[in-house]
Amino acid sequence: MPFPNGSELRPSFVLAALPGPEGAQAWVAALLCGAYVVALAGNGAVLLVVRLEPGLHAPMYLFLCMLAAIDLALSTSTVPRVLSFYWFGTREIGFGACLLQMFLIHALSAVESTVLLAMAVDRYVAICHPLRHAAVLTNAATARIGLAAIARGVLFFLPLPLLLLPLPFCGSRALSHSFCLHQDVMNLACANTTPSVVYGLTAILLVMGLDAILICLSYLLILKAVLRLAAWKERLKVFSTCIAHICVVLAFYVPLIGLSVVHRFGRDLAPLVHITMGNIYILVPAVLNPIIYGVRTKQIQRRILSLI
Repeated sequence: MPFPNGSELRPSFVLAALPGPEGAQAWVAALLCGAYVVALAGNGAVLLVVRLEPGLHAPMYLFLCMLAAIDLALSTSTVPRVLSFYWFGTREIGFGACLLQMFLIHALSAVESTVLLAMAVDRYVAICHPLRHAAVLTNAATARIGLAAIARGVLFFLPLPLLLLPLPFCGSRALSHSFCLHQDVMNLACANTTPSVVYGLTAILLVMGLDAILICLSYLLILKAVLRLAAWKERLKVFSTCIAHICVVLAFYVPLIGLSVVHRFGRDLAPLVHITMGNIYILVPAVLNPIIYGVRTKQIQRRILSLI
C-alpha cells in the first residue's frame, strides 16, 4: 500500500530476538512458553473461581477479574507472535499488524493502570469510610468503572498508530524489542516525529503518571487512617488487606518505569537489555498477579483446591 506521496511502500518490521546460539534460543522460547502457560492458567483460574463463587461477586474481586482479563489479552497479543519467530523463524511483522499490536499493548496497559487506581480507591473507601463502602462501590458502579477504563485507554492511545500511519519508513526496519512499541517504531521513521513524541509523552503522563500519583495519595490517606488505631495488631491487620494490591501495583509499574528508562537513556545498551526488559514488562504482571492474589486470598485458595 503506497504512502500518500507514492514514493515509499509501507514496510514490514523485523522483530528482535535474543542473541546467541540456536540451543540458547530454544531455551529462551521454552521459558517464554512456560511463563505464558502459567499466565493463561493463573488468570483463567481467577476468572473461573470468581465466576463460580457467589461470595466473591464483590467489587474487589470484580476488579481482580478485570486485571486477569487484561493480562490475558496483553500477553496473548504479544507472546504467541514472539514464540512463532523463535520456533519457525518468522521474524517479520507487517506494518498494519505492528500498529495494531502497538495500540493493543499501550491501550491495555492504560486500562490496567486505571483498574489498579480503582482498586486503590476501593481499599481507601473500605478502610477510611467502611460504612459507605457498600453504598459507594456497588457492582453496577464497578462495571461502569471498567467501561470507563476501557474508553480511557482507547481514546488516549488510539491516536498513536494514527500519527505513525502517514510517516515514511525508509531506513532500518529492525526493532529493538520482540514486539511493537510506539517509541520503538517511531524511531525508525525518516520524517519529523515531534507530534508523535509530544502526544505519546502527554498520554503516558496523563494516564499512567496521574494514576501512579493518585495511587500513592490513596495509600498516604490509608496509612494516616491506620496510624490512628491504638493497637499495633489492629494496624497490621487492617494494612495487611492492602499488601496484595501493593505487590500488584509494583509488579506493573516497576517494569513500566524500567522499560521507559531503557528507552530514554539506554540506546547504547546491549540488545539483550532491551529485549529482556520488554519481555519482563509483558509477562511479569500476567504471571505474578494471580499468584499474589491466590496466596493472599483464602476464598480463592479454597475454591481452586476444590476445583483441583
